[in-house]
Amino acid sequence: MNVDLGKVDKLIDKYRDEEAAYIPLLQDINSEFRYLPRDALKRVSQKMEVPLSHLFRLATFYKSFSLVPRGEHEIQVCMGTACHVRGAPRVLNKITQQFQIYPGETTADQKFTVETVNCVGACALGPLVVFDGKYFGHLNLSRTDKLLEGYHEENKKSS
Repeated sequence: MNVDLGKVDKLIDKYRDEEAAYIPLLQDINSEFRYLPRDALKRVSQKMEVPLSHLFRLATFYKSFSLVPRGEHEIQVCMGTACHVRGAPRVLNKITQQFQIYPGETTADQKFTVETVNCVGACALGPLVVFDGKYFGHLNLSRTDKLLEGYHEENKKSS
């Protein structure tokens, strides 16, 4: 994937006068490209005069950053104890079968990324899926099917 370094430069310019604004800058880059491209990190390193190793430390420390491309839609399946005992493994299995990927992977068309999280703090709603930041609780297999169908239909309309 080619990275538009012009976009990266504009983001860098936004933070140029702020001392140690690396995290917000990386957040903006991550939002723009749905991950932190190596070429973008190199550009930040050069223009902000910060060691590339420091940027990689930040990128690998914070879970909100990704060094690999992520899908347009992010699906997080809560695997905390409350969700787990209420059927989260079955919900996760249903989702990964639907998209034919494993947790932590992105579909080939770059539309969906599926991952597991340890807890989202909404135990009473378990099993729970966070789909593009929206919480969907009390899931079972049929509700999971309906959730996925809704996104498939919406996705077909936007294609």
